[in-house]
Amino acid sequence: MDILGLIKSSGVRNFAKLLSANVVAQVIGLVVYPILTRLYAPEDFGLLNLFLSIGGVLVVVSTAEYYNAIVLPEEEKDARSLTYVSLLLLIITTLLTAITVIFSQSISLLFKSPDLARYYWIMPLYVFVMGAWNILNYWYIRHKFFGGISGYQISQSVLSAGGKVGFGYAGVLHGGMIYSMVIAPFISLMMSLWHGVKSSKFKCFDRFDYSHVIATAKQYRNFPLYVLPRSFINVLATQLPILLLTPFFGAEKVGLLSMALLLGYTPIGTITRAFYQVLYQHTTARVHSATKIGDVFGRFVGYGTVVIIPLFAGLGMVLPTITAWLLGEEWRVVGEYIRWMLPWLYVSLLTGSVCFLSDVFMQQKKGLIFEILLAVCRAAGLCIGIIVNDFAVAIAVYSIGSAIAVLAQLIWLASLVRRYDHSLVQVG
Repeated sequence: MDILGLIKSSGVRNFAKLLSANVVAQVIGLVVYPILTRLYAPEDFGLLNLFLSIGGVLVVVSTAEYYNAIVLPEEEKDARSLTYVSLLLLIITTLLTAITVIFSQSISLLFKSPDLARYYWIMPLYVFVMGAWNILNYWYIRHKFFGGISGYQISQSVLSAGGKVGFGYAGVLHGGMIYSMVIAPFISLMMSLWHGVKSSKFKCFDRFDYSHVIATAKQYRNFPLYVLPRSFINVLATQLPILLLTPFFGAEKVGLLSMALLLGYTPIGTITRAFYQVLYQHTTARVHSATKIGDVFGRFVGYGTVVIIPLFAGLGMVLPTITAWLLGEEWRVVGEYIRWMLPWLYVSLLTGSVCFLSDVFMQQKKGLIFEILLAVCRAAGLCIGIIVNDFAVAIAVYSIGSAIAVLAQLIWLASLVRRYDHSLVQVG
């Protein structure tokens, strides 16, 4: 079945459901930004993204990436055990994060952001909520409960957007957006969980088999051994512009960059998540039935290229004008930053949609190598900008290095697909 055939199947009906939910959620989020940029200053966005950057790193560590494996087992008992492992590790990480609140002043001084200490106390709740959603999300993917995923995405976006605007008009600046990014996903998580309970998606959770949980954790040890460092490095590399540039260039410039990353990556992330969630489940099912996957992979990359490159070329010519009109004249430079990101965003859309292939084929160790390469390229680009004391140079070299590294990863993933399909031909 090629990508067009998949569109006619239940798989792409699920994709359409997820994509439409993602689009609605992101449109809601983006629509309020012309309001937010007139309520909040660039340094407020810098503070928000510093909080989210630190939180993002902690969330990755929180479950040792066991939740990524929930989709893979053929036996429901194994998937249930992986869920238990993920939850236990999340609780432990949340408690450890709570201890770090004691050192919030020191952490804020490290990043030269004194305001961070005022809001760091909410970090443990953020870690728990986002980690819990990761677990629930992959459980829903396994059971094709895409309605639960879609409901979370839309409700979270509505609540987050409303909260940011509400706090802004109430005069709760600086922390208003941070509060919204914690409260909104918490409420959405509870709603999605309730939806799943009503739909009987947890009926198999009847007992806790300690010995089987331990055995399953050992069976999927590649995830904490290789996927965890891979994901940690990936998130750290993604957050490097915020974490590394803030002490040298200040919250205002980093706030402008964070807006560029948001506007540039949000549409890409929307499409990527929808493709990832459906293709992960679809590909896993094909591998379990010893069916080729190269046709889907090849057409996905081909169609993506035909559509994206002309679109990006057109956007590149008008981005500064669009951002100035949308956000205000002081945000014009945001469009210029996004221009440099376009090649990286293109390959990220393709690679991010199929990066699960390294997990499907248990090639996590090699996947880790590519994440290290990506982190090195990004760090080198940022360091060059810091050395020459030029913020624009840092963004440009960072984006170019990211594009090269992600493209190398895509080529490697394509080789895994070819090798798998070839093995089926030999067996046949």
